[in-house]
Amino acid sequence: MVCSLPTDASPWDSVHRARRIVVKVGSSLVTNQGQGLDAQAISEWARQISHIVHGAGDDRREVILVSSGAIAEGMKRMGLSRRPRELHELQAAAAVGQMGLIQMYESMLRHYQLGSAQVLLTHADLADRERYLNARVTLLTLLKRGIVPVINENDTVVNDEIRFGDNDTLGALVANLVVADLLVILTDQNGFYTADPRKDPQARKVHLARAGDPALEAMAGGAGTNIGTGGMLTKILAAKRAARSGASTIIAWGREPDILPRLMAGEHNLGSLLYAPMHKLQARKQWIADHLQLHGSVVLDAGAVRKIRDEGKSLLPVGIVAVKGSFTRGEVIGIEDESGTQIARGLANYSAEEARKLSRHSSEDIEHLLGYIAEPEMVHRDNLVLI
Repeated sequence: MVCSLPTDASPWDSVHRARRIVVKVGSSLVTNQGQGLDAQAISEWARQISHIVHGAGDDRREVILVSSGAIAEGMKRMGLSRRPRELHELQAAAAVGQMGLIQMYESMLRHYQLGSAQVLLTHADLADRERYLNARVTLLTLLKRGIVPVINENDTVVNDEIRFGDNDTLGALVANLVVADLLVILTDQNGFYTADPRKDPQARKVHLARAGDPALEAMAGGAGTNIGTGGMLTKILAAKRAARSGASTIIAWGREPDILPRLMAGEHNLGSLLYAPMHKLQARKQWIADHLQLHGSVVLDAGAVRKIRDEGKSLLPVGIVAVKGSFTRGEVIGIEDESGTQIARGLANYSAEEARKLSRHSSEDIEHLLGYIAEPEMVHRDNLVLI
């Protein structure tokens, strides 16, 4: 049933251990049910994010914020009482509202000594391999520098992405993109229920369930509000998507006092936890191992084979003696020894053409040879699985 537990440890313990977190905040919260940007609420979330980002030692977290609210704020500024149906009206509202939304976040985060960066994405950005990798590198660089990325759908330019539940999905896609440990969806409900508690007095809160359990989708349903676009079903589907890269999801009330610090401190049963059935590294490596079609491979010398197979190291360009086939950056490639035996698979940080230029060279030579450096490794050990 929906509350079956994994065998190794309590899923709530994994929340406390989470180090990279994607926090998604919905329109109804950000705009106080469409009345305009709620400065007090945004300030409170900024304070909480600062608390967990500036924690000491193992209590320090990386946070990416995915926020709805641009269209809702634009509606307020344009004097619209209901969400427009025409695409050009939605895009206009997004353009107007995004100005105020990002200004508010930047101001509040800066007040709590946090740098911020605006990142606008479309699903096309995450579907295209090169743009996907560029977005990933940018976000990871921001996190490394202690900056909080504030992400929203680029509603001003998309044509069919402004739709039901979009930013719940975007939150899950971002969690996959950066291989987050946890997705926290802050909403105007205090968790997921077996039925709509506003309509059914018999509805029971689901404190714990496995993300992707078909029973959850059967329980969820209903459209979004007049202000936002997502209902509970979109959150259940987002949790299912996030779990594919090993990220668990919490659905919680965004106005619960100190919700983020309390979750990170290990407090249980705050909202509903939809746990991923496997850890994030397992999920990522399983995805790599399951690729049936490879567009190419690299051949390694004996020393590089030993480093990868016996010592768990990354694959550096210096260990490559030959490149087979044609592949692009971000594709799964085979990793072979000199006898032609495939020993591993991994995500290539460079294309086949670039790999041929880099083979037998030190990582320090990459920028000189290519004119840029994406990563010092041909394949990072986190993106490599032995077979």
